[in-house]
Amino acid sequence: MLFSFAFANAQTIQTSSRSTAGYIKSDGTIQNSSRSTVGYIKDDGTVQNSSRSTIGYIKSDGTIQDSSRSTIGYIKDDGTVQNSSRSTIGYASGVPKEWAAVTFFFFSL
Repeated sequence: MLFSFAFANAQTIQTSSRSTAGYIKSDGTIQNSSRSTVGYIKDDGTVQNSSRSTIGYIKSDGTIQDSSRSTIGYIKDDGTVQNSSRSTIGYASGVPKEWAAVTFFFFSL
């Protein structure tokens, strides 16, 4: 499934058929399509679930780690999304790495 992002007060995450999959608010709150909070992205790149338990990390270099700090993927500067074996699994050009990481690795929005 491919995702696109629209910029506004909250970024809308859409499927390839343009149906809304979820939202990421400017404060880092992640919501599903019903606007229920499913997680958070903290300023330091920590990803939390709705209970505020840490489920992963987004490093400034584009490395994505799970809660044990094992690398589960990468997001390159050109928007290419790769799994831990560096195989391309998608593209998210023109959006912050954090938004792409949330969509591809942490939440099934």
